[in-house]
Formats: sequence, C-alpha cells, structure tokens
Amino acid sequence: QVQLVESGGGLVQAGGSLRLSCAVSGSFFSINAMNWYRQAPGKQRELVASIISGGSTNYADSVKGRFTISRDNAKNTVALQMNSLKPEDTAVYYCNIRARRVGFNGFNDYWGQGTQVTVSS
Repeated sequence: QVQLVESGGGLVQAGGSLRLSCAVSGSFFSINAMNWYRQAPGKQRELVASIISGGSTNYADSVKGRFTISRDNAKNTVALQMNSLKPEDTAVYYCNIRARRVGFNGFNDYWGQGTQVTVSS
C-alpha cells in the first residue's frame, strides 16, 4: 500500500514562511520525480516544484527564488520550504511522486491528500 502524508500547512501572514513535508510509505523499486502541486479555488492544479532522483530541481516561475524543494532519498521524504509568501500562494498543496512499486511494471503517479496553505494580506 502506498501512502503520501503531507504536513506543515496553515495560516500565515504575507511575507511569512511555511515548510511543507511529505512522508512516503510503501515498497518502491524506484522513485523518480517528487513534486509539489497546488490548487487554488476555481483554478486548475499546477506544478509548483519538482525534484528528480539525481537532485535536479524545477520551479514554477511564480515561486522561483522564494520556494525550495528538497528530498531525502533514504527516508523517502520531500519538503517544500516556502518563504516570502504572498496571498496568491493560497491553495491546497499536494505531494506527488512518480514511482515504480516493487512487483509492478512501469511508473505511476501517487498523490497525498493535500494540505491547506492560507496567506493573509
């Protein structure tokens, strides 16, 4: 069974910081990309940041220079440090991995339940 459990969301004032964490459990042959997505009310889910197994990272233009994604391959965790938060960062943030499970063929996407981040002005 695969579980992705996010934590660290909450309410913060503009300019503040939050750190999201995602703990991944399950038996994986390989975890390729670990990602953070977000979805604001009335908007499509968007990719915020990604990090692949080699450590390369990619960010949405709207968060570059403010957010930092990191992963611990030994612990199967991924984190998102969010600084200089803005009201437009308000959304539900989802942890996502693209992974191949032990005993399964191919790579699939797995999702956490989401954690709310609210930034007040």
